[in-house]
Amino acid sequence: MRSNASHWCPVTPHLSPARVILLTGPSGSGKSSLAARTGLPVLNLDDFYKEAVDPTLPLLADGSGPDWDSPLSWNADAAVAAIEALCRASRTEVPLYSIASSSITGTSVLDIGRTPLFIAEGIFAADIIDRCRDLGVLADALCLRGRPATTFRRRLARDLREARKPMPYLVRRGLRLMRAERGIVARQTALGAYACGKETAMGRIAAAAAGRRESVRI
Repeated sequence: MRSNASHWCPVTPHLSPARVILLTGPSGSGKSSLAARTGLPVLNLDDFYKEAVDPTLPLLADGSGPDWDSPLSWNADAAVAAIEALCRASRTEVPLYSIASSSITGTSVLDIGRTPLFIAEGIFAADIIDRCRDLGVLADALCLRGRPATTFRRRLARDLREARKPMPYLVRRGLRLMRAERGIVARQTALGAYACGKETAMGRIAAAAAGRRESVRI
């Protein structure tokens, strides 16, 4: 079972559905590390990537392979279903995805317990803001932004450390994403995410957590 304890977890049972903070930003912007800092349960939206054998995968413009940075490479319906299940029932089964092999290697159960707030983080989180809002489960939507050169270095170091893909591919992708980073942030902001740095994001998450804690006590 994959579960994160939260130091913001209330001691009273749910009186209303849990809500989600969607955390997005360019690849390498620090979403996962910030989500871990909050102490809240975390749903990793990158686990909802499509598999390499999926015929609906979009291709890069030069035809050299799948475009993993397109929202069409991601199963938004499954991600929203998992978020709704966590909000309504506090637990759901999620896939375990290997980026190195571009395949689902298994499943696990994420149980958020009685906490009224959790984080769903991933590069495509902004694409489901409206859907989560329509379901009545959205607490906030944040987009981490920083300097493209810093993001490039952080992303490349992470991807090489985790052996996500061959190094030439990672360098080419990294340079492409560095050039596109400002446009990526602009798109995510246009979809409804609030663009900010890490400390501002932490402040908004803490405020949302405090608000949810009070709402379940009333």
